[in-house]
Amino acid sequence: MSRYKTFHKMLLGSGMLLLVLVLFGMARLQAKASESADLVAEGKQIFRFDTFGDQDFWGGQLKLHQAIEGEQFGGVGDGVSPATALAVGLKVDVDALPESLQGQLKRGKVDLNDPAVTLALLKLNAVVGVTGFFNTDGSLSAMGIQCALCHSTVDDSLAPGIGHRLDGWANRDLNVGAIIALSPDLSPLQTLLGADRDTVVSVLNSWGPGKFDAELVLDGKAFNPQQITDGVVTGTNVSGATLIPPAFGLAGVNLHTWTGWGSIPYWNAFVANIEMHGKGNFFDPRLDNAAQFPIAAANGFGHIQTPPDEDLITSKLPALHAYQLSLLAPLPPDGSFNAKAAARGDALFEGKAKCATCHVPELYTEPGWNLHTPSEMGIDSFQADRSPDLMYRTSPLKGLWTHTKGGFFHDGRFATLLDVVDHYDTLFSLGLSNREKSDIVEYLKSLGDAPLQTPKDDD
Repeated sequence: MSRYKTFHKMLLGSGMLLLVLVLFGMARLQAKASESADLVAEGKQIFRFDTFGDQDFWGGQLKLHQAIEGEQFGGVGDGVSPATALAVGLKVDVDALPESLQGQLKRGKVDLNDPAVTLALLKLNAVVGVTGFFNTDGSLSAMGIQCALCHSTVDDSLAPGIGHRLDGWANRDLNVGAIIALSPDLSPLQTLLGADRDTVVSVLNSWGPGKFDAELVLDGKAFNPQQITDGVVTGTNVSGATLIPPAFGLAGVNLHTWTGWGSIPYWNAFVANIEMHGKGNFFDPRLDNAAQFPIAAANGFGHIQTPPDEDLITSKLPALHAYQLSLLAPLPPDGSFNAKAAARGDALFEGKAKCATCHVPELYTEPGWNLHTPSEMGIDSFQADRSPDLMYRTSPLKGLWTHTKGGFFHDGRFATLLDVVDHYDTLFSLGLSNREKSDIVEYLKSLGDAPLQTPKDDD
């Protein structure tokens, strides 16, 4: 009997130990989950509001803030009114506006032609992707930009261009070039590109809405001399700017940007340092290739070093990465596509049309090294030649319906999804009927991961 009691005690003890271990493990998992959630929340703030110190460039050097406030408020020119800002694609976060101001906007009681209103919106931190820095007298001392400038939009819930934020969505209304061209002092870009102001302004204005030329400051190639599609010249001296891509639906996708420069954290570091002109560190010896990247090589863009106590970028990259990976591609609204046709298109996508050969479900790009030569794509090599691997990336397709404005492929050469399907039907001699092409388009319009974003209390 005593041996039975001893065994019973040992069993109870083992059970208690196991319970303690399980509880400890659960606590650790909960702590890790909490840490992950905190990291995503931190990344959200960085994505939306962090300038990485780039106001020293956009304000301190280009003096863009002076063009925004106008002569009336201590700047230059007429100033930028909300109407002008909205016309060049800037967006307003309705959740940053007091209810009283929202009501006035709904009733048309706000003068959207008054630059003073733009300054008020900046003070409220309501202009998506733009931060104003103010002097004690209320005038602007500088302005900076965030990731959200290009990779967020709004749902237009209050008015066109004014609504709840949609993070990760490509802002295909944003005319980046026209905004930069407003800068009173373009000498930093003139020096970098070796061109006069009129030439720089002409190049910037050639981009148009929804486009940005990230490679211009690397190679100085502003125009594609001959755009070729399926062996036919389809344009000459086409702007080298590419369409702004979405920043959602990228989990599991290897390379990013149209030509696959690198992974998400690579491009975050590249853009924050080289394009946004923040203060950090960046290393890429591929940019030392003076034949391919003469401007980058001459200016040491592949070896940017900032002292640790002045680095405003590097420590933020993990959280920014985590937030971007959390952004799922939104599902299309109900009724925006023909469900029966999409089901037929799904079968064609994975069968006769051979789309899934490269756009592998559920990533809709290749798992692994997702690059192809220009000849495989049936297009010219201009943009591919501006990248280290001289190739084009297989773009993931989820959420396509959110960024149809401006066309498709890197330069928007195809106006519609049907044009894209026609191109591949020709390139690969698929023999698709008109109905089959239409069904594939409906399927492409159906792709997404999650319901539409809705505002949250902490947004």
